[in-house]
Amino acid sequence: MANNTASDTVLWEVDRRGVATVTLNRPHVNNAYNGDLIQGLHNAMDALGREAALRIVVLRGNGRHFQAGADLAWISAISRQSPAENEAVSRLTAEAIRRLDTCPVPTLALIQGGCFGGGTGIAAACDVVVAAQDAIFSISETRWGLMAGIILPQLCQAMGFRQVRRYALTGERFDAEQARRLGLVHEVCATGALAAAGEKIVEAVLMNAPRATTATKLRALASARAFIDDGELRDLIDEHARTRQQDEAAEGLASFKEKRKPAWYPG
Repeated sequence: MANNTASDTVLWEVDRRGVATVTLNRPHVNNAYNGDLIQGLHNAMDALGREAALRIVVLRGNGRHFQAGADLAWISAISRQSPAENEAVSRLTAEAIRRLDTCPVPTLALIQGGCFGGGTGIAAACDVVVAAQDAIFSISETRWGLMAGIILPQLCQAMGFRQVRRYALTGERFDAEQARRLGLVHEVCATGALAAAGEKIVEAVLMNAPRATTATKLRALASARAFIDDGELRDLIDEHARTRQQDEAAEGLASFKEKRKPAWYPG
């Protein structure tokens, strides 16, 4: 079975083993997310949820980079819309991350090149992450006057609160080996060897009983208190939407467009 979104920003297919591959497909902008890509993720998860024989979901990015965070031109346009429209966008984004986080089958992210901002949230929401040696990571939202609130719960679970305190506040870039040491990445492989490394994980999952695997994942989430309830999700969405419409976001996005340092940098 193979399906695509209408705009082809997210592609998906399921092979005869029940292995789904979901591909972020905006390589011309390094797979930066916009409304179409977020909706494409929802469409993919809707379709895969109807696959009775689904065993594992593999996420990958088309092109040189896995996912370079938000499409800042799109963010700038959204920020000028009404508060209600901004809240709707943040809700769609937050629900996509929560659905990925609680997907009943194992999820595997294969990361090459840039994995910035929301890309790190996607990685943190997956059960297993394999990165190529050329992968570079950054929780970069504050550089643009934004905040990573929607993905901070998953990042804290993956990296630990102490590490998020550093990397979400500095926006520093870190390589694949550092991501492994921090806990965001499980395994680092040679550049160009992602598919082979991922297939070993897939084969390991396929050897295990499907219902027992699902029960184990959901119980682990519950034991770690990692489920996000509706109240917390609402708070994350409200804050995420409001931050996008504040003056720091306007200045951060302008500095990106104009290729200059932001006004808050000491001059």
